[in-house]
Amino acid sequence: MKQTVYTASPESQQIHVWRLEEQGDLTLLQVVDVPGQVQPMVISPDKRFLYVGVRPEFRVIAYRISPEDGILAEAGHSALPGSPTHISTDHSGKFLFCGSYNAGCVSVTRLNDGLPGEIVAVVEGLEGCHSANISPDNRTLWVPALKQDRICLFTLGEDGSLSPQTPPEVATVEGAGPRHMAFHPNQKYAYCVNELNGSVDVWQLSNAHGNIECVQTLDIMPPDFTDTRWAADIHITPDGRHLYTCDRTASILTVFSISEDGSVLALEGFQPTETQPRGFNIDSTGKYLIAAGQKSHHIAVYAIEGAQGLLSEKGRYAVGQGPMWVVVNAQ
Repeated sequence: MKQTVYTASPESQQIHVWRLEEQGDLTLLQVVDVPGQVQPMVISPDKRFLYVGVRPEFRVIAYRISPEDGILAEAGHSALPGSPTHISTDHSGKFLFCGSYNAGCVSVTRLNDGLPGEIVAVVEGLEGCHSANISPDNRTLWVPALKQDRICLFTLGEDGSLSPQTPPEVATVEGAGPRHMAFHPNQKYAYCVNELNGSVDVWQLSNAHGNIECVQTLDIMPPDFTDTRWAADIHITPDGRHLYTCDRTASILTVFSISEDGSVLALEGFQPTETQPRGFNIDSTGKYLIAAGQKSHHIAVYAIEGAQGLLSEKGRYAVGQGPMWVVVNAQ
């Protein structure tokens, strides 16, 4: 299996393309100069394209991924209704979702043979919209509105339309600030990291009554931490055994183990990492975690080890300025 790591550095307007070696080393393959501040990124479901959101000219750019080595070539672009904070796709590769924090909206862009086309839906009034997360069954779009302490729920139509579900939202505790999400591979649980109170919620997607329910909330910060909480990202290993979050003030990654059914998290430890870790990701084998330091201008690779999923650093690498997004493609 060939794996390629892509890192986005908005301050220098660059994407760095790395080959992830089997032993966890990174080899630099390409540096792409992007026409704008590149921020969120996502790989298409068929692995053919890398989509990136840029500003100040709000748009999504599609880069074609070489199947031989992962090298990028620009293939097309399309306008977005607001500054892209987070982008994702549905599982069929028909639609691209963009959450915009500043514009307070989520949008749906049609993908035509992988290339971004027209905007087919926009939902406004989502203050602090920080991500758009399609459920494993490709039916429900979860959209955290950070400033409103709620996650809005929309049914994705065949035409890309978004219809509010019943109920149309779930609420976090006041002041939590729901931000990014991950789904368990068994499709029964979702996990949401809350930026403002430094916690992670476990959401049961359907209880005995068919309702969505928060079944657990855990602190992601060390017990002696007294500074401002500033959580950012969350990811789960492909086998569903370990969950990781990060906090930018403390510059740490928090390690959780997950019960076999996905319902219970257990805190396992904390890993100091690059300064101000805005984004990180996990490779497709579940063996490595790659974290980006927005203030250190480096990325670090960690091996995921043992039953607890604790991290050990394998190496660190200079990238562009202000790196804040990491994605991994396996071909």
